[in-house]
Amino acid sequence: MGLKRTPLHQAVQFEGLVAEHQAVRRRCGIFDISHMGVLTLRGAGAKDALQALVPTDLFRIGPGEACYTVLLNERGGIRNALNVYDRGWQADGQCHELLLVINAACTAADTTWLRSKLEPLGISVEDRKKDGVLLALQGPEAAARLEELAGTDLSGMPRFGHRELKLAGASAVVGRTSYTGEDGFELLLNRPDGLLLWDKLLSSGVSPCGLGARDTLRLEAAMHLYGHELDEHTTPLEAGLGWLVHLEMPKAFMGREVLERQSAAGVQRRLVGLKLQGRAIARHGYPVLAAGAPVASEPVGQITSCSWSPSLEEAIALAYVPASAAKLGTELAVQIRGKAEQALVVRQPFYRRRRSNSPALTPRVGQSPIALSTSPACAATDAATCVTTTAARPCSSAAG
Repeated sequence: MGLKRTPLHQAVQFEGLVAEHQAVRRRCGIFDISHMGVLTLRGAGAKDALQALVPTDLFRIGPGEACYTVLLNERGGIRNALNVYDRGWQADGQCHELLLVINAACTAADTTWLRSKLEPLGISVEDRKKDGVLLALQGPEAAARLEELAGTDLSGMPRFGHRELKLAGASAVVGRTSYTGEDGFELLLNRPDGLLLWDKLLSSGVSPCGLGARDTLRLEAAMHLYGHELDEHTTPLEAGLGWLVHLEMPKAFMGREVLERQSAAGVQRRLVGLKLQGRAIARHGYPVLAAGAPVASEPVGQITSCSWSPSLEEAIALAYVPASAAKLGTELAVQIRGKAEQALVVRQPFYRRRRSNSPALTPRVGQSPIALSTSPACAATDAATCVTTTAARPCSSAAG
């Protein structure tokens, strides 16, 4: 097999970043995301045990459902982002199973950490993927392509729903999740079947897409990337992920006290969306300046992600700025190669997909509302208003 027909090498691009980006926006693309971690938790108290490590009420999802959430440290900072799939009670009725898909940046460290927290409670933590394949089929044609392979109607499968399917004869765990802002599915298969499915999809006209396009797609959808928008020093409230924090839940979880104090007092900084007025592109860590400030002045914030948007044909960015500078329409500047480039605080997500031929858009608790292309981000609102008191609110983005 040639490079184009073989996954498992996490190529940056195959046929060019812009072409791959537009293929996902207009038709369908397939990504190899086998660098992500996939873990299985098993035990009678699996959900209770994991609940102590995340701020999202896991008991709002049941078998066949999933949610997006974050692992927290004692300071309320984010260890990693993950999707939690409820696989239900197993046949013997003694073992509850959860499937976790965790961000690749900290997979090894977080697996060790989860084992240290959960195994003493009788919960097993196993590598589910091993040498298998995790693929992401994304775009407006994704459902139709998958229905052809599965020979079944998927219109009743909600976002963040999951099930086991036969795809061209191969067994796969399929979840309706997206990190692109389009409808999409993630597919977990063993290695031989994954390679054959990749080949079959490419032969049918699906575009192979690399990690470069995945990054521009997720940025247009204002979805978080660990190590950029999320890290151990950033809380969900600062990151605009207040909809994940269920303080009304009468259960203790790591970092809860910090988030309670932060919710009451308000955050000092917020993640905002920026549109740059020129064509210059900033990089992670570039300084954000007050409007009109000299280029050598003290920064007021920092860029976390920035790219030229193939869909919008303008430069877009995410950045942390003081809460006082987070209001929509605030004029700022970004220091790029010795110049102060004008920027404007705008609504997130930057891009919203067309909603035709899509399943119901009602988000489940902990579900990524940006993946659903629903309401604007909460960057310009008080963080405390984004802490849910009933159901999760569509306030901000997801990670993958």
